[in-house]
Amino acid sequence: MRKKILIANRGEIAVRAIRACRELDMESIAVYSKADKESLHVKYADRAVCVGDGRAAGSYLDIYKILSTASLFEADAIYPGTGFFSENATFAELCDRLGLLFIGAKAPILKKLGDKILSKQIAVEAGIPVVPSTPDPVRDAEECLQAAKKIGFPVVIKAVDGGGGKGIRIVYREQDVRSSYFSCEKEAKAAFNSDKIFVEKFLDDARHVEIQVLSDTHGNVIHLYDRDCTMQRRNQKLIEEAVSPFVPDDVKQKMYRDACNIIEYLHYPGAATVEFLVDRDMNYYFMEVNPRVQVEHPVTELITGVDIVKEQIRIAFGENLSIKEPPKRHGHAIEARINAEDISNGFMCSTGLITKCVFPQGSGIRVESYIQEGYKVTPFYDSMLAKIIAWADNRELAIRRLMFALDELDIQGVAVNRNLQKQLLSTPEFANGKSNTTFVQSFIDRMGADQGSDETKM
Repeated sequence: MRKKILIANRGEIAVRAIRACRELDMESIAVYSKADKESLHVKYADRAVCVGDGRAAGSYLDIYKILSTASLFEADAIYPGTGFFSENATFAELCDRLGLLFIGAKAPILKKLGDKILSKQIAVEAGIPVVPSTPDPVRDAEECLQAAKKIGFPVVIKAVDGGGGKGIRIVYREQDVRSSYFSCEKEAKAAFNSDKIFVEKFLDDARHVEIQVLSDTHGNVIHLYDRDCTMQRRNQKLIEEAVSPFVPDDVKQKMYRDACNIIEYLHYPGAATVEFLVDRDMNYYFMEVNPRVQVEHPVTELITGVDIVKEQIRIAFGENLSIKEPPKRHGHAIEARINAEDISNGFMCSTGLITKCVFPQGSGIRVESYIQEGYKVTPFYDSMLAKIIAWADNRELAIRRLMFALDELDIQGVAVNRNLQKQLLSTPEFANGKSNTTFVQSFIDRMGADQGSDETKM
């Protein structure tokens, strides 16, 4: 009997998972909302089931609908992808109770890693350096202020249970602490149903570097090198590359070791990403462990030849890793996220019917998307429409290939951020590997928002 995998997600990661199921000779069951009926994941899956209207809460985030669909079609496992239920301990626990294999971390590990304070304590126990922060949640705005003054400005006010760039406020001045605390608390409560807040030192000239780790149930743990995710706006990644052009190899080797150590310490089988901040002096600090596949995983796949999604599925079914040590690294890969955003209107989500959709092709180009002509972009979900990835023997050629690919990209009907991506790739700071996590926003502020906007094409 072929194994049946229910894909509890949408967008490009659902398409990606369906392709992995095909190669593993497993049956894929897609769920979709009425707003996503023209999505490619609906077309490509072996079966597709509508589970609700356009709102995520009434479809992709409805636990009862997702689990009852899995039971109805006798699924063996659920693949959560990114976002939605991928880091939801309650969902993972319910899957276990129902005899459904959750392709991800077990509930106890998700609970630990979902708590930013606890996860930092675990890193300390594993011997990994962390950014100075409050050891416990602050109780109110006054305690937040006192903690910020003690740590030293600038600081980051963070949601303990946060993720995905939400529940974060960077504060440079004492007079802004209280208002930032209350806005962060409100956002955290709405997004994570938890208003617990802590304070952390903000490294204002740092790079965001993450290590991809794979671990199975047989004691095998390996890294797949690093990714540089420094190019981001408001804690949302825009451009990612493998490997980092900034961090020297001797520092990377230590980061690889620490990343594998914390995964071993947690006894966590599956795919995980250990995220670090690296300062100007090449000191690195643990940020968090993401217990799922990352949006930017294709750049790692292109330089290693390892199919991370297939490895996730195989590990969940109790198989050994297909490789027992890091494979030889080949070339360089860079990814640009294509978002439906009207940059000239404050990066507002752009909605409408896609009237034309032409993706780039050619040597070293990979595209991951779920859209096609006739797909209607709605305001219900994340604005990312596609990922354009370029691979080449070296970084300089990979950048040129990605620029050419963005020139060939033609999406009409909605505004996208293609021009901004091209401008960022063209900056000396990116070319020289000298940017930091605040660079993109400062570039936008200098250039003016309208400089990076593709006009809406109808």
